[in-house]
Amino acid sequence: MRYSSYLPAAGFAAQFGPAGLAFDYALDAAQRSVLFWDVMRKRGNQYRAHAEATAPHVLSFTPEIVLDGRTLERPVNYALVRIVPPDGIEVDQTRRPFVVVDPRAGHGPGIGGFKADSEIGVALRAGHPCYFIGFLPQPVPGQTIEDIARAEAIFLEKVISLHPQADAKPCVIGNCQAGWAVMMLAAMRPELFGSIIIAGAPLSYWAGERGKYPMRYTGGLLGGSWLTALTSDLGHGQFDGAWLVQNFENQNPANTLWTKQYNLYSKIDTEAPRYLGFEEWWGGHVNLNAEEIQFIVDELFVGNNLAAGRIEASNGEAIDLRNIRAPIVVFCSKGDNITPPAQALGWILDLYDDVNEIRSHGQTIVYTVHETIGHLGIFVSASVARKEHGEFSSNIDLIDALPPGLYEAIFEAKTDETIGGDLVEGDWIMRCEARTLDDIRALGCNSAEDDRRFATVAKVSEINLSLYRTFLQPVVRAMMPEWAADRLRETHPLRLQYELFSDVNPLMAPIADLAVDVTDERRPVAADNPFLALEQAFSRQIVAGLDAWREGMEALSEATFLSVYGSPLLQAAVGIDPSDTKPHRRASKTGLHRQVLRTKVEELKAQIGNGGLREGLARSLLYVAMASGAADERGFAAIRRMRSAENGMPAMTLSEFKALIRDQFLMLLIDEEAAVNAIPGLLPAEEDVRREALSSLQQVLNARGPLSEEAERRWQRIVGLFDLLSEPLAEPASPPKKPTPVKAVRRAN
Repeated sequence: MRYSSYLPAAGFAAQFGPAGLAFDYALDAAQRSVLFWDVMRKRGNQYRAHAEATAPHVLSFTPEIVLDGRTLERPVNYALVRIVPPDGIEVDQTRRPFVVVDPRAGHGPGIGGFKADSEIGVALRAGHPCYFIGFLPQPVPGQTIEDIARAEAIFLEKVISLHPQADAKPCVIGNCQAGWAVMMLAAMRPELFGSIIIAGAPLSYWAGERGKYPMRYTGGLLGGSWLTALTSDLGHGQFDGAWLVQNFENQNPANTLWTKQYNLYSKIDTEAPRYLGFEEWWGGHVNLNAEEIQFIVDELFVGNNLAAGRIEASNGEAIDLRNIRAPIVVFCSKGDNITPPAQALGWILDLYDDVNEIRSHGQTIVYTVHETIGHLGIFVSASVARKEHGEFSSNIDLIDALPPGLYEAIFEAKTDETIGGDLVEGDWIMRCEARTLDDIRALGCNSAEDDRRFATVAKVSEINLSLYRTFLQPVVRAMMPEWAADRLRETHPLRLQYELFSDVNPLMAPIADLAVDVTDERRPVAADNPFLALEQAFSRQIVAGLDAWREGMEALSEATFLSVYGSPLLQAAVGIDPSDTKPHRRASKTGLHRQVLRTKVEELKAQIGNGGLREGLARSLLYVAMASGAADERGFAAIRRMRSAENGMPAMTLSEFKALIRDQFLMLLIDEEAAVNAIPGLLPAEEDVRREALSSLQQVLNARGPLSEEAERRWQRIVGLFDLLSEPLAEPASPPKKPTPVKAVRRAN
């Protein structure tokens, strides 16, 4: 007999008043329960299929293998694949390729291309060829972090060789834990990178704010990294990535224990596809070699050695992030409790004393801070992909051309009233505003006392790890053969929650058929049903209770950490001076860099009077723009349109344009008055050429709207230097879509 034969006719309960409302709710709750457990069954089956796949991933795009890391001289379980553009999307092979590197932090690969609206999706729609660096669930025995870096360098060399006509080197995106890996490689092989985007990536592991983001205390509360070594030994030389996933889940017990499941239960008629899609990635656990995870914990999360330049490659060369020459884009969020802004940006404070020092190393750093999005939302949120990642992809050339310095990317919604809105595509306009290190400090940084505490943790960790390796490790390894390690992994709680509700459990057998009947006779309760409102209120109370418990535990863990590792006795015992006020993890300075910098300054001074109209226009543009300290994509788009209207005349390459902007900007920084006064000597004698050049310059400056008072003053000075009648800038207007070619632009290029 079918399930439907037991149900009263629709509307039957309405005639019974409150009792009828209760019946409607009870029926809906029962149906939702059946459908909920059917989704759990599908999740378990999906997990088993994913685990049995040779190269599981969650990419929503078609990948084509380019290089298999297992075939390299030093084999690794990584691979380079080309993303096949979907139907209707064409890529321009002359544009720089994008390479997305996924994090190997317990989950499998694919989160960077999880949806059509993703990092890969928006880059493809912007016309860029796309590649993806992923990995297999099991590491190659003996592979190390350095082996992976060498493999990724080979992958990038391959991408570069496949695109000889590209206008720039690849833009490499490093998500989460892939971010620090990309930065390390860029420091070792800077010539391989055109630009870098790191999203939700920790680089300054001790940084943070009191009362927020307590995950940084975990290493100290566990006594350092000895537990990492123990876990690897229990895994017979492999670290089970499920422990990393569980550590992530522990940061938000309300979501882990209730919200995620209740959200599915309460929206069971619509939520299942999204839930199952995400759970395929979330449950796709991968393993790491013991050497890999020990390096990550000791050198990064406990030691905080990356930004300080204290990590060395096997050849003895120190990894110095100041060697990076590609522009660096940092995307982080205040809502990210895994990689808060202080940990994503604090490395800048570890490396540099001020913005001029950033400029002296030729680095361009652009950051943006989302107000609310969580850690996973940085990678999987469709709205974030369309806005932030979409703007980064569309404006990567603008970022590449920015003068050295520190900038914050601001996104302004485009409306019909937006000046110059026709110059840009999409719904947002990106503006890069100059910032100082004080802006980074405002996002959270450690006091000298807190630095001493974390330095003490690093020392205690070294001691505990040595004790473990001396006394316990031989015993643990002797008692854990490979088969025992396999059984231990299989019975991990996170794996069991998938296995127990799959079809391998005979108790789940009736669920599938019952779910079909329930779907056929589905009767959702009315949205205004008071019993449904009571359920929702009960859910909110559970969340509030779990959040209160979490906040209490976080406060306790912080107080414990500060008390234990703030002890002068413990600090002195491990060799930390309790009265020391100097930072414990700062990159060292070298006299060689200062000497090279002095030489470069003298060279630029000598070149201030050299050049022609191209240099004069660039210097004039920068001089006026420096009044606002901002670069707008509308101005860059105006420059692009003028360059496209040259009737076959050879244009500057992006690298040539970048070098021009950098040198002219540095000349203005070194000696602004001399650089500005030299502009007339760079201009041609013909007045009509100068007038047309000034008109072109005006068109670019008009693109973003009215000038400030200081910018207007600078503009009038430039007009005078062009030896033309002084006149204010015309009212801003959008440049025509196909501007008439001008002789000045042709000569400038």
